[in-house]
Amino acid sequence: MTMAQREGWRRPDPTPEQRRIDVWTGLAVTALALVSLTLARSTGAFLLGPPPSGPEQLLWTVAVTLPLVWRRRWPAATLLVVSVAFIAAQARSAPETQLSSGALFCALYTVGAWGPDRRSARRLRLGVITTMFTWMGIYYAWTIDHTPADAFAAAVGPVPPVLATLISGVLVNGLFFGFAYFFGETAWVAARREHELRAQAAELRRSQAEARQRAVVGERVRIARELHDVVAHHVSVMGVQAAACRRVWDRDPVKARTALAAIEQTARSAIDELRRMLGVLRTSGGDDAEAAPPAPGAVEHIDELVERARAAGIRATLGVYGDPAPLPGSLSQTAYRVVQEAVTNTLKHAGADLLDVRIRYLAREVELDVSDDGRGAGPPNADGLGLIGMRERVAAHDGVLQAGPRPDGGWRVRARLPLPAPDVAPVAVVAGGERSA
Repeated sequence: MTMAQREGWRRPDPTPEQRRIDVWTGLAVTALALVSLTLARSTGAFLLGPPPSGPEQLLWTVAVTLPLVWRRRWPAATLLVVSVAFIAAQARSAPETQLSSGALFCALYTVGAWGPDRRSARRLRLGVITTMFTWMGIYYAWTIDHTPADAFAAAVGPVPPVLATLISGVLVNGLFFGFAYFFGETAWVAARREHELRAQAAELRRSQAEARQRAVVGERVRIARELHDVVAHHVSVMGVQAAACRRVWDRDPVKARTALAAIEQTARSAIDELRRMLGVLRTSGGDDAEAAPPAPGAVEHIDELVERARAAGIRATLGVYGDPAPLPGSLSQTAYRVVQEAVTNTLKHAGADLLDVRIRYLAREVELDVSDDGRGAGPPNADGLGLIGMRERVAAHDGVLQAGPRPDGGWRVRARLPLPAPDVAPVAVVAGGERSA
Protein backbone atom coordinates (compact mmCIF):
# COMPACT_ATOMS: atom_id res chain seq x y z
CA MET A 1 0.00 0.00 0.00
CA THR A 2 1.45 3.36 -1.07
CA MET A 3 1.55 6.47 1.09
CA ALA A 4 -1.35 7.99 -0.83
CA GLN A 5 -3.39 4.82 -0.38
CA ARG A 6 -2.62 4.80 3.34
CA GLU A 7 -3.70 8.41 3.72
CA GLY A 8 -6.87 7.70 1.75
CA TRP A 9 -7.74 4.51 3.60
CA ARG A 10 -10.97 4.65 5.56
CA ARG A 11 -11.56 2.40 8.51
CA PRO A 12 -14.69 0.29 8.07
CA ASP A 13 -17.72 1.37 10.06
CA PRO A 14 -18.22 -0.27 13.45
CA THR A 15 -20.01 -3.57 13.42
CA PRO A 16 -23.43 -4.01 15.06
CA GLU A 17 -21.71 -5.80 17.93
CA GLN A 18 -19.32 -2.87 18.47
CA ARG A 19 -22.24 -0.45 18.42
CA ARG A 20 -24.05 -2.49 21.06
CA ILE A 21 -20.90 -2.43 23.19
CA ASP A 22 -20.73 1.36 22.85
CA VAL A 23 -24.34 1.69 23.98
CA TRP A 24 -23.75 -0.37 27.11
CA THR A 25 -20.41 1.33 27.78
CA GLY A 26 -21.93 4.81 27.47
CA LEU A 27 -24.79 3.90 29.77
CA ALA A 28 -22.39 2.39 32.30
CA VAL A 29 -20.15 5.49 32.29
CA THR A 30 -23.22 7.74 32.70
CA ALA A 31 -24.41 5.65 35.65
CA LEU A 32 -20.97 5.81 37.27
CA ALA A 33 -20.83 9.55 36.68
CA LEU A 34 -24.16 9.93 38.51
CA VAL A 35 -22.75 7.89 41.39
CA SER A 36 -19.66 10.11 41.41
CA LEU A 37 -21.91 13.21 41.44
CA THR A 38 -23.83 11.81 44.40
CA LEU A 39 -20.61 11.18 46.32
CA ALA A 40 -19.26 14.65 45.50
CA ARG A 41 -22.45 16.27 46.76
CA SER A 42 -22.39 14.07 49.85
CA THR A 43 -18.84 15.08 50.76
CA GLY A 44 -19.39 18.74 49.91
CA ALA A 45 -16.17 18.75 47.83
CA PHE A 46 -17.16 21.50 45.43
CA LEU A 47 -13.71 22.20 44.01
CA LEU A 48 -14.92 24.48 41.21
CA GLY A 49 -16.94 26.74 43.45
CA PRO A 50 -20.58 26.92 44.53
CA PRO A 51 -22.51 24.39 42.42
CA PRO A 52 -25.72 25.04 40.50
CA SER A 53 -29.03 23.45 41.38
CA GLY A 54 -29.40 19.70 41.65
CA PRO A 55 -31.30 19.21 38.37
CA GLU A 56 -28.70 21.29 36.52
CA GLN A 57 -25.90 19.18 38.01
CA LEU A 58 -27.64 16.07 36.71
CA LEU A 59 -28.09 17.72 33.31
CA TRP A 60 -24.40 18.53 32.85
CA THR A 61 -23.26 15.13 34.13
CA VAL A 62 -25.48 13.31 31.65
CA ALA A 63 -24.65 15.75 28.81
CA VAL A 64 -20.90 15.05 29.15
CA THR A 65 -21.00 11.25 29.50
CA LEU A 66 -24.07 9.96 27.63
CA PRO A 67 -22.81 10.89 24.10
CA LEU A 68 -20.28 8.06 24.45
CA VAL A 69 -23.16 5.83 23.40
CA TRP A 70 -22.52 7.00 19.79
CA ARG A 71 -18.75 7.42 20.04
CA ARG A 72 -17.76 5.01 17.22
CA ARG A 73 -20.79 5.68 15.02
CA TRP A 74 -20.27 9.47 14.99
CA PRO A 75 -16.85 10.09 16.58
CA ALA A 76 -16.41 13.75 15.52
CA ALA A 77 -19.89 14.81 16.62
CA THR A 78 -19.45 12.97 19.92
CA LEU A 79 -16.19 14.80 20.64
CA LEU A 80 -17.71 18.19 19.84
CA VAL A 81 -20.76 17.60 22.06
CA VAL A 82 -18.66 16.24 24.94
CA SER A 83 -16.17 19.13 24.68
CA VAL A 84 -18.85 21.82 24.67
CA ALA A 85 -20.75 20.17 27.53
CA PHE A 86 -17.52 19.72 29.52
CA ILE A 87 -16.54 23.41 29.28
CA ALA A 88 -20.11 24.50 30.05
CA ALA A 89 -20.27 22.18 33.07
CA GLN A 90 -17.02 23.57 34.46
CA ALA A 91 -18.15 27.12 33.77
CA ARG A 92 -21.26 26.38 35.82
CA SER A 93 -19.11 24.74 38.55
CA ALA A 94 -20.70 21.29 38.20
CA PRO A 95 -19.09 19.18 40.96
CA GLU A 96 -18.64 15.94 38.94
CA THR A 97 -15.22 16.11 37.19
CA GLN A 98 -13.67 12.67 37.35
CA LEU A 99 -15.93 10.67 35.00
CA SER A 100 -16.52 13.79 32.89
CA SER A 101 -12.78 14.14 32.26
CA GLY A 102 -12.59 10.46 31.38
CA ALA A 103 -15.46 10.87 28.89
CA LEU A 104 -13.59 13.77 27.24
CA PHE A 105 -10.38 11.75 26.88
CA CYS A 106 -12.34 8.75 25.57
CA ALA A 107 -14.07 10.88 22.92
CA LEU A 108 -10.70 12.36 21.89
CA TYR A 109 -9.22 8.85 21.60
CA THR A 110 -12.20 7.64 19.54
CA VAL A 111 -11.77 10.37 16.93
CA GLY A 112 -8.13 9.31 16.54
CA ALA A 113 -9.01 5.64 16.29
CA TRP A 114 -12.17 5.83 14.16
CA GLY A 115 -12.21 9.20 12.42
CA PRO A 116 -12.85 8.47 8.71
CA ASP A 117 -11.06 11.59 7.44
CA ARG A 118 -7.55 11.60 8.91
CA ARG A 119 -6.83 15.25 8.15
CA SER A 120 -10.09 16.40 9.73
CA ALA A 121 -9.55 14.05 12.67
CA ARG A 122 -6.12 15.55 13.39
CA ARG A 123 -7.39 19.11 13.07
CA LEU A 124 -10.38 18.41 15.30
CA ARG A 125 -8.31 16.80 18.03
CA LEU A 126 -5.68 19.54 17.98
CA GLY A 127 -8.44 22.14 17.98
CA VAL A 128 -10.13 20.56 21.01
CA ILE A 129 -6.83 20.23 22.90
CA THR A 130 -5.98 23.88 22.16
CA THR A 131 -9.43 24.95 23.25
CA MET A 132 -9.16 22.98 26.48
CA PHE A 133 -5.81 24.50 27.38
CA THR A 134 -7.15 27.95 26.53
CA TRP A 135 -10.13 27.31 28.77
CA MET A 136 -7.78 26.09 31.50
CA GLY A 137 -5.78 29.33 31.23
CA ILE A 138 -8.94 31.40 31.44
CA TYR A 139 -10.17 29.39 34.41
CA TYR A 140 -6.86 29.73 36.29
CA ALA A 141 -6.73 33.45 35.59
CA TRP A 142 -10.25 33.91 36.93
CA THR A 143 -9.57 31.64 39.93
CA ILE A 144 -6.39 33.47 40.92
CA ASP A 145 -8.19 36.80 40.99
CA HIS A 146 -10.84 35.35 43.34
CA THR A 147 -8.59 33.23 45.52
CA PRO A 148 -8.67 34.14 49.25
CA ALA A 149 -5.43 35.48 50.71
CA ASP A 150 -5.08 32.56 53.12
CA ALA A 151 -5.76 29.85 50.50
CA PHE A 152 -2.09 28.82 50.37
CA ALA A 153 -1.25 29.42 54.00
CA ALA A 154 -0.11 25.82 54.53
CA ALA A 155 2.15 25.74 51.44
CA VAL A 156 5.75 24.76 52.36
CA GLY A 157 7.35 23.78 49.00
CA PRO A 158 10.08 25.73 47.19
CA VAL A 159 7.81 26.57 44.23
CA PRO A 160 5.35 29.45 44.56
CA PRO A 161 1.84 28.07 45.13
CA VAL A 162 0.23 29.69 42.09
CA LEU A 163 3.04 28.57 39.79
CA ALA A 164 2.93 25.06 41.24
CA THR A 165 -0.81 24.91 40.58
CA LEU A 166 -0.34 26.02 36.99
CA ILE A 167 2.49 23.58 36.34
CA SER A 168 0.59 20.68 37.92
CA GLY A 169 -2.50 21.39 35.87
CA VAL A 170 -0.56 21.70 32.62
CA LEU A 171 1.45 18.52 33.24
CA VAL A 172 -1.51 16.38 34.25
CA ASN A 173 -3.74 17.56 31.42
CA GLY A 174 -0.88 17.42 28.93
CA LEU A 175 -0.22 13.78 29.83
CA PHE A 176 -3.86 12.77 29.57
CA PHE A 177 -4.48 14.62 26.32
CA GLY A 178 -1.18 13.33 24.89
CA PHE A 179 -2.04 9.73 25.79
CA ALA A 180 -5.53 10.06 24.28
CA TYR A 181 -4.08 11.51 21.05
CA PHE A 182 -1.21 9.00 20.82
CA PHE A 183 -3.21 5.88 21.57
CA GLY A 184 -6.00 6.96 19.21
CA GLU A 185 -3.48 7.37 16.40
CA THR A 186 -1.90 4.02 17.31
CA ALA A 187 -5.26 2.26 17.22
CA TRP A 188 -5.98 3.65 13.74
CA VAL A 189 -2.53 2.58 12.45
CA ALA A 190 -3.04 -0.88 13.95
CA ALA A 191 -6.42 -1.19 12.20
CA ARG A 192 -4.87 -0.08 8.90
CA ARG A 193 -2.05 -2.60 9.24
CA GLU A 194 -4.54 -5.33 10.04
CA HIS A 195 -6.39 -4.39 6.85
CA GLU A 196 -3.13 -4.51 4.89
CA LEU A 197 -2.32 -7.94 6.31
CA ARG A 198 -5.77 -9.22 5.40
CA ALA A 199 -5.42 -7.78 1.90
CA GLN A 200 -1.99 -9.35 1.53
CA ALA A 201 -3.32 -12.67 2.79
CA ALA A 202 -6.18 -12.49 0.30
CA GLU A 203 -3.74 -11.63 -2.49
CA LEU A 204 -1.53 -14.51 -1.42
CA ARG A 205 -4.50 -16.86 -1.51
CA ARG A 206 -5.41 -15.59 -4.98
CA SER A 207 -1.82 -16.04 -6.13
CA GLN A 208 -1.74 -19.56 -4.73
CA ALA A 209 -5.04 -20.37 -6.44
CA GLU A 210 -3.70 -18.99 -9.72
CA ALA A 211 -0.48 -20.95 -9.27
CA ARG A 212 -2.47 -24.12 -8.63
CA GLN A 213 -4.59 -23.39 -11.70
CA ARG A 214 -1.48 -22.81 -13.81
CA ALA A 215 -0.02 -26.06 -12.49
CA VAL A 216 -3.21 -27.91 -13.43
CA VAL A 217 -3.20 -26.37 -16.91
CA GLY A 218 0.49 -27.16 -17.31
CA GLU A 219 -0.10 -30.75 -16.25
CA ARG A 220 -2.99 -31.06 -18.70
CA VAL A 221 -0.81 -29.68 -21.48
CA ARG A 222 1.96 -32.12 -20.57
CA ILE A 223 -0.46 -35.06 -20.57
CA ALA A 224 -1.96 -33.93 -23.86
CA ARG A 225 1.48 -33.58 -25.41
CA GLU A 226 2.59 -37.00 -24.21
CA LEU A 227 -0.62 -38.63 -25.41
CA HIS A 228 -0.29 -36.96 -28.77
CA ASP A 229 3.35 -37.99 -29.16
CA VAL A 230 2.73 -41.61 -28.14
CA VAL A 231 -0.66 -42.30 -29.69
CA ALA A 232 -0.47 -40.25 -32.89
CA HIS A 233 2.80 -41.78 -34.06
CA HIS A 234 1.84 -45.40 -33.52
CA VAL A 235 -1.71 -44.99 -34.79
CA SER A 236 -0.37 -43.29 -37.90
CA VAL A 237 2.05 -46.15 -38.53
CA MET A 238 -0.72 -48.69 -37.99
CA GLY A 239 -2.95 -46.76 -40.41
CA VAL A 240 -0.28 -46.78 -43.13
CA GLN A 241 0.39 -50.49 -42.58
CA ALA A 242 -3.34 -51.30 -42.61
CA ALA A 243 -3.75 -49.46 -45.92
CA ALA A 244 -0.79 -51.33 -47.40
CA CYS A 245 -2.21 -54.64 -46.14
CA ARG A 246 -5.58 -53.88 -47.74
CA ARG A 247 -4.01 -53.10 -51.09
CA VAL A 248 -1.88 -56.28 -51.27
CA TRP A 249 -4.25 -58.68 -49.45
CA ASP A 250 -5.33 -60.56 -52.58
CA ARG A 251 -2.23 -60.49 -54.78
CA ASP A 252 0.59 -60.76 -52.20
CA PRO A 253 -0.41 -62.58 -48.99
CA VAL A 254 3.21 -62.54 -47.77
CA LYS A 255 3.38 -58.75 -47.77
CA ALA A 256 -0.05 -58.62 -46.20
CA ARG A 257 1.12 -60.86 -43.34
CA THR A 258 4.22 -58.68 -42.97
CA ALA A 259 2.05 -55.59 -42.70
CA LEU A 260 -0.22 -57.24 -40.14
CA ALA A 261 2.83 -58.26 -38.08
CA ALA A 262 4.03 -54.65 -38.20
CA ILE A 263 0.60 -53.45 -37.04
CA GLU A 264 0.67 -55.94 -34.17
CA GLN A 265 4.16 -54.90 -33.11
CA THR A 266 3.30 -51.19 -33.35
CA ALA A 267 0.17 -51.72 -31.24
CA ARG A 268 2.22 -53.48 -28.57
CA SER A 269 4.78 -50.69 -28.60
CA ALA A 270 2.01 -48.11 -28.24
CA ILE A 271 0.51 -49.96 -25.28
CA ASP A 272 3.92 -50.32 -23.61
CA GLU A 273 4.68 -46.63 -24.03
CA LEU A 274 1.22 -45.66 -22.76
CA ARG A 275 1.73 -47.78 -19.66
CA ARG A 276 5.14 -46.25 -19.02
CA MET A 277 3.76 -42.77 -19.52
CA LEU A 278 0.79 -43.34 -17.20
CA GLY A 279 3.17 -44.74 -14.60
CA VAL A 280 5.16 -41.51 -14.70
CA LEU A 281 2.02 -39.34 -14.55
CA ARG A 282 0.70 -41.21 -11.49
CA THR A 283 3.86 -40.60 -9.43
CA SER A 284 3.91 -37.61 -7.11
CA GLY A 285 7.60 -37.39 -6.26
CA GLY A 286 9.86 -38.95 -3.65
CA ASP A 287 10.48 -42.70 -3.73
CA ASP A 288 7.59 -43.29 -6.13
CA ALA A 289 9.12 -40.95 -8.68
CA GLU A 290 12.48 -42.65 -8.41
CA ALA A 291 10.93 -46.09 -8.78
CA ALA A 292 8.74 -45.13 -11.75
CA PRO A 293 9.79 -46.43 -15.16
CA PRO A 294 11.73 -43.97 -17.31
CA ALA A 295 9.86 -41.79 -19.79
CA PRO A 296 9.56 -43.46 -23.20
CA GLY A 297 11.83 -42.43 -26.03
CA ALA A 298 15.48 -41.40 -26.17
CA VAL A 299 17.80 -40.18 -28.90
CA GLU A 300 19.36 -43.66 -29.06
CA HIS A 301 16.03 -45.08 -30.25
CA ILE A 302 15.59 -42.77 -33.24
CA ASP A 303 16.74 -45.63 -35.47
CA GLU A 304 13.57 -47.50 -34.44
CA LEU A 305 11.48 -44.60 -35.79
CA VAL A 306 13.35 -44.80 -39.09
CA GLU A 307 12.86 -48.55 -39.19
CA ARG A 308 9.11 -48.15 -38.69
CA ALA A 309 9.01 -45.66 -41.54
CA ARG A 310 10.77 -48.20 -43.72
CA ALA A 311 8.27 -50.82 -42.67
CA ALA A 312 5.52 -48.45 -43.78
CA GLY A 313 6.96 -48.47 -47.30
CA ILE A 314 9.06 -45.29 -47.26
CA ARG A 315 12.72 -45.20 -48.22
CA ALA A 316 14.10 -43.84 -44.97
CA THR A 317 17.72 -43.07 -44.13
CA LEU A 318 19.41 -42.10 -40.87
CA GLY A 319 22.69 -40.25 -40.63
CA VAL A 320 24.61 -39.41 -37.48
CA TYR A 321 27.39 -36.84 -37.81
CA GLY A 322 29.96 -35.78 -35.28
CA ASP A 323 30.90 -37.45 -32.04
CA PRO A 324 27.75 -38.50 -30.17
CA ALA A 325 27.65 -36.81 -26.80
CA PRO A 326 25.73 -38.12 -23.80
CA LEU A 327 22.55 -36.06 -23.37
CA PRO A 328 20.54 -35.46 -20.20
CA GLY A 329 17.35 -37.50 -20.02
CA SER A 330 14.97 -34.62 -20.71
CA LEU A 331 17.05 -33.32 -23.62
CA SER A 332 17.37 -36.82 -25.10
CA GLN A 333 13.61 -37.35 -24.84
CA THR A 334 12.94 -33.97 -26.47
CA ALA A 335 15.19 -34.90 -29.41
CA TYR A 336 13.36 -38.22 -29.75
CA ARG A 337 9.91 -36.58 -29.62
CA VAL A 338 10.82 -33.98 -32.25
CA VAL A 339 11.99 -36.63 -34.68
CA GLN A 340 9.00 -38.82 -33.82
CA GLU A 341 6.53 -36.01 -34.56
CA ALA A 342 8.29 -35.13 -37.82
CA VAL A 343 8.25 -38.77 -38.95
CA THR A 344 4.57 -39.08 -37.95
CA ASN A 345 3.65 -36.01 -39.98
CA THR A 346 5.49 -37.47 -42.98
CA LEU A 347 3.55 -40.73 -42.68
CA LYS A 348 0.17 -39.04 -42.15
CA HIS A 349 0.20 -36.04 -44.42
CA ALA A 350 3.12 -35.95 -46.83
CA GLY A 351 2.56 -38.93 -49.12
CA ALA A 352 6.36 -39.07 -49.35
CA ASP A 353 8.58 -41.72 -50.90
CA LEU A 354 11.81 -40.57 -49.26
CA LEU A 355 12.56 -39.65 -45.65
CA ASP A 356 15.94 -38.39 -44.51
CA VAL A 357 16.77 -38.11 -40.80
CA ARG A 358 20.05 -36.55 -39.71
CA ILE A 359 21.53 -35.99 -36.27
CA ARG A 360 24.48 -33.63 -36.00
CA TYR A 361 26.53 -33.33 -32.82
CA LEU A 362 28.14 -29.91 -32.93
CA ALA A 363 30.43 -28.20 -30.44
CA ARG A 364 27.69 -26.50 -28.41
CA GLU A 365 24.45 -28.04 -29.68
CA VAL A 366 22.80 -31.04 -31.23
CA GLU A 367 20.92 -30.53 -34.49
CA LEU A 368 18.00 -32.66 -35.66
CA ASP A 369 17.10 -32.50 -39.35
CA VAL A 370 14.12 -34.41 -40.77
CA SER A 371 13.12 -33.87 -44.42
CA ASP A 372 10.95 -35.65 -46.96
CA ASP A 373 9.95 -35.32 -50.61
CA GLY A 374 6.23 -35.29 -50.05
CA ARG A 375 3.56 -32.64 -50.51
CA GLY A 376 5.12 -29.93 -48.39
CA ALA A 377 3.74 -26.87 -50.11
CA GLY A 378 2.13 -24.05 -48.18
CA PRO A 379 2.82 -22.48 -44.77
CA PRO A 380 2.90 -24.65 -41.64
CA ASN A 381 -0.23 -24.97 -39.56
CA ALA A 382 0.72 -22.98 -36.48
CA ASP A 383 -2.33 -24.32 -34.61
CA GLY A 384 -1.45 -27.98 -35.14
CA LEU A 385 -0.93 -29.85 -31.89
CA GLY A 386 2.17 -31.56 -33.22
CA LEU A 387 3.91 -28.33 -34.18
CA ILE A 388 2.86 -26.67 -30.92
CA GLY A 389 4.20 -29.61 -28.94
CA MET A 390 7.53 -29.52 -30.79
CA ARG A 391 7.90 -25.80 -30.22
CA GLU A 392 7.10 -26.15 -26.51
CA ARG A 393 9.59 -28.96 -26.04
CA VAL A 394 12.35 -27.16 -27.92
CA ALA A 395 11.67 -23.83 -26.20
CA ALA A 396 11.89 -25.54 -22.80
CA HIS A 397 15.59 -26.21 -23.59
CA ASP A 398 16.23 -22.76 -25.09
CA GLY A 399 16.43 -24.30 -28.53
CA VAL A 400 15.32 -23.18 -31.98
CA LEU A 401 12.78 -24.95 -34.21
CA GLN A 402 12.22 -24.40 -37.92
CA ALA A 403 9.46 -26.16 -39.80
CA GLY A 404 8.22 -25.49 -43.31
CA PRO A 405 8.29 -26.50 -46.98
CA ARG A 406 11.57 -27.03 -48.80
CA PRO A 407 12.41 -24.91 -51.86
CA ASP A 408 12.70 -27.99 -54.08
CA GLY A 409 9.58 -29.68 -52.71
CA GLY A 410 8.81 -31.66 -49.60
CA TRP A 411 8.91 -30.68 -45.93
CA ARG A 412 11.67 -30.04 -43.48
CA VAL A 413 11.88 -29.88 -39.71
CA ARG A 414 15.09 -28.65 -38.12
CA ALA A 415 15.69 -28.28 -34.39
CA ARG A 416 18.80 -27.07 -32.65
CA LEU A 417 19.12 -27.88 -28.95
CA PRO A 418 21.94 -26.36 -26.86
CA LEU A 419 24.15 -28.89 -25.12
CA PRO A 420 24.75 -28.45 -21.37
CA ALA A 421 28.03 -26.78 -20.49
CA PRO A 422 30.71 -29.33 -19.59
CA ASP A 423 31.87 -29.46 -16.01
CA VAL A 424 35.19 -27.66 -15.49
CA ALA A 425 37.61 -29.39 -13.18
CA PRO A 426 38.70 -27.14 -10.31
CA VAL A 427 42.27 -25.88 -10.40
CA ALA A 428 44.42 -25.99 -7.29
CA VAL A 429 47.25 -23.48 -6.98
CA VAL A 430 50.48 -24.96 -5.65
CA ALA A 431 53.96 -23.62 -5.31
CA GLY A 432 55.62 -23.25 -8.67
CA GLY A 433 52.48 -23.45 -10.86
CA GLU A 434 48.96 -24.89 -11.20
CA ARG A 435 47.51 -28.37 -11.41
CA SER A 436 44.05 -29.85 -11.73
CA ALA A 437 42.50 -30.85 -8.43
